[in-house]
Amino acid sequence: MSIRVVIIDDEPLARLAVKVRLARRDAFTLVGQFGDGASAGEGILALKPDLVFVDVEMPGKSGLEMLAALAPAQRPMAILLTAYDGFALQAFELAALDYLLKPVDDERFDEALDRAEQAFPYRGHGRAAASATPAARTFSVRVGSRTVLVPVAEVERIEADGDYASLHANGKTWLMRERLHNLAMQLDPRQFHRVHRSSIVRLDMIAELRSLTNRDAMLRLRDGSVLRASRSYMPALTEALQRRDKKAE
Repeated sequence: MSIRVVIIDDEPLARLAVKVRLARRDAFTLVGQFGDGASAGEGILALKPDLVFVDVEMPGKSGLEMLAALAPAQRPMAILLTAYDGFALQAFELAALDYLLKPVDDERFDEALDRAEQAFPYRGHGRAAASATPAARTFSVRVGSRTVLVPVAEVERIEADGDYASLHANGKTWLMRERLHNLAMQLDPRQFHRVHRSSIVRLDMIAELRSLTNRDAMLRLRDGSVLRASRSYMPALTEALQRRDKKAE
């Protein structure tokens, strides 16, 4: 099932830039565009999109005011667009999926879309729950002339290595010719989470999270490894950890 997207920006060229980039990704379908906050709020209620790209500052009702006016159950995943780096707190309070500074480069935009795909099974208002592709149970790794099956349940973290990915499981490292993004789509987001553009972690491996001054965080894993979590992934990671803790109570 594709992720239904609405673009909200008072600048036509900015809307076009998002539209063109979305067209490169088959997982996303554009269902509407709006140039002001008032009509966007009504459009979201009518179209029920899964994801919105929202310009923070617009004439009249701002993007933040428009999102805040929606009930949490009606609020889709949101990626905020702004030319100013001063809205991080509001973005966090609204559980925004990502926060992109204009002009947005292609790599950063793709990173935001990757996060949307990962979060969709949880935050897509249940539309994907019944039809999502089942998570992989094993990864097939070529070792010389052999094929080794690595159980996903034993994978502790995955790190990007160019066009390859390193699987860390039970003290061993397995190298796969697979991009990190493709592996992320095969994992259960209730158990694994992307914490950086180059790393994925199994949530129950996180022993400690320490916030840094630039809004990144350092993660200490149960095996003693230390990883950096990028601030662009922190809202979704914090939400996933809170869900895990509630289930454990």
